[in-house]
Amino acid sequence: MQYRKKIRTQISLRVLQVCIVLLGLIILGRLFQLQILEYDTYNPLSRENSLRQEVINPARGLIYDRNGNLLVDNEPIYSITITPASYDSKNTPILAELMDVPVKEVKKRIQEARTYSYYRSSRIFTEVDFETFSILQESIWQLPGVGHQIESKRDYPIDSLHASHIFGYLREVSKEEYLRTQNYHLGDKVGKSGLEMAYEEHLRGKLGTEYIKINAMGQNLGSYRDGAIDEAPKKGSDLYTTIDTELQLLAEDLMKGKQGAAVAINPDNGAILSMVSAPEYDIRKLSGRIDSEYWQSINTDTTNPLYNRAISGKQPPGSTFKPLMALMGLELDIITPETEINNPGYYSRGRRYNDLADPGKYNVGKALQESSNTFFFWLMDRIATQKGLDKWHELATSFGLGRLNKIDIPNEVTGTIPDSAYFNRVLGEGQWGIGDQLNLGIGQGFMAVSPLQMALVAAQIGNGGYKLQPHLVSAIEESDGTMMLTAPQKEKIPWVDPEEIKVVKDGMRRVVTDGSGRYYADLDSVTVAGKTGTAQNPHGQDHGWFISFAPVENPKIAVAVLVENGGYGSISAAPIASLMIEQYLTGEIDRSYVYDYVKTFEPRKQETDDEEEQNLDGESQGT
Repeated sequence: MQYRKKIRTQISLRVLQVCIVLLGLIILGRLFQLQILEYDTYNPLSRENSLRQEVINPARGLIYDRNGNLLVDNEPIYSITITPASYDSKNTPILAELMDVPVKEVKKRIQEARTYSYYRSSRIFTEVDFETFSILQESIWQLPGVGHQIESKRDYPIDSLHASHIFGYLREVSKEEYLRTQNYHLGDKVGKSGLEMAYEEHLRGKLGTEYIKINAMGQNLGSYRDGAIDEAPKKGSDLYTTIDTELQLLAEDLMKGKQGAAVAINPDNGAILSMVSAPEYDIRKLSGRIDSEYWQSINTDTTNPLYNRAISGKQPPGSTFKPLMALMGLELDIITPETEINNPGYYSRGRRYNDLADPGKYNVGKALQESSNTFFFWLMDRIATQKGLDKWHELATSFGLGRLNKIDIPNEVTGTIPDSAYFNRVLGEGQWGIGDQLNLGIGQGFMAVSPLQMALVAAQIGNGGYKLQPHLVSAIEESDGTMMLTAPQKEKIPWVDPEEIKVVKDGMRRVVTDGSGRYYADLDSVTVAGKTGTAQNPHGQDHGWFISFAPVENPKIAVAVLVENGGYGSISAAPIASLMIEQYLTGEIDRSYVYDYVKTFEPRKQETDDEEEQNLDGESQGT
């Protein structure tokens, strides 16, 4: 009996030992799971017993003009946050009362925060006024899980400056955006247009983290371990733009009350000196919490103020395309500077194409000066039949038409420069011919270009045939002071001959001194070259164009202006461009009569039947 009892005791001890070992292994395994495998899940929970993790948003990068003047700044605002894991839903009525919003709205925002993250803090109210913020802080002991952040919204120090299509606006990230990436939190703002969107990664900066000791009531007891484990936010990078503020202010003023665009560019390096799309929108009303009434109004406005006509607009260039036509004719040996074409007042090729230029003999210089349609119909006829449409397309696109020029803001369009494949697709293979191509010679028909593209054409003729990459940012300064310069491309357009381009520049100079540009574009102090034009508009009065560069000898600025429904370019677009050139090169406007004329000029939506009948080439021969 004693032996059996001893055996049972030993077995019991062994079982107990095995159980203890197994229990120890289970505990160790669980510890390993909690501390190692599921550390990211349970570590925040353990800290939440005494700590609150707050995300610190970095200051967004600033934006300066070419002279270092501050254009876009930050203004402090208050946001209310919630950490769902620490929040008790029974407190929702208290929070709603303090914020003076319906309980239903608070519940909706809390649910969105839970969907985003149960353990991380999320904004549920932004741009809270200081009075409401102070009241909430006094009652924070009643609301465990509720916190705050001191953030910023965009501020624009120069009150009269809009530049809305340059800067762009910010909006809260969508649910899809913050679920797709770990870089954003609920309520974060992200660039949605302009430089804010294009340089979002630079401007945004890097989030920081702060750990705060709290008591059971959720009250702040100060920094945890004196901030030893906190991560400081990294300020966003600053942008130094190419914008000339004085020129931008003038261009915005001149385009007020009109629809269209004005683009000024440095012919030496492609820097955008000014860019206006009219009408603009009030960027200040979109800088913080969106004014929903205003947002709805600009989205339903038939003039579409959110649309950037400078880089996204597509219109036929009219007679402003003729300088490039002349250059192509010289390059392809269709004409020489001495070639003369007889203009009887029309061009006949199966049908009669009228010409507003006086009958007579025209060489290329005179044809540019007087904008003879007959000369350029004849030239396009010869290019199409002798060299082919695709060769014409190749030369035109090399100047930046019908293609993206990679400006550093979004929504640039290619426009349309037809080739044989385009006509085959649109009109049908074998269904098009010379009649469909003739209008291309005077910038009409199936062509569509943007004001940016025509500014590039003017700049590249002015600089002697060097292709430019347009850009708005010249340098990026990191938070540590490191400066990164942008490197825009500039390369010679291979087929452009210096002597041939000089002929075209001389012709454009004659447009200003003796042609349709002489009324408003000619300056006493600066030599200006340019070309007026008008784009046919089947829905109302034609659109006015003017492209130019100055000084002719060594261009420092090139300008393209489009005034929708402005009629003749010589009286709608040319005065605006000439005032911009005068301001930029002389520092002031001496011709107050031109300024007064522009301010009182009102484009018309409709025109008379007589005007529609006469305006076949889109070019003014006088005022």
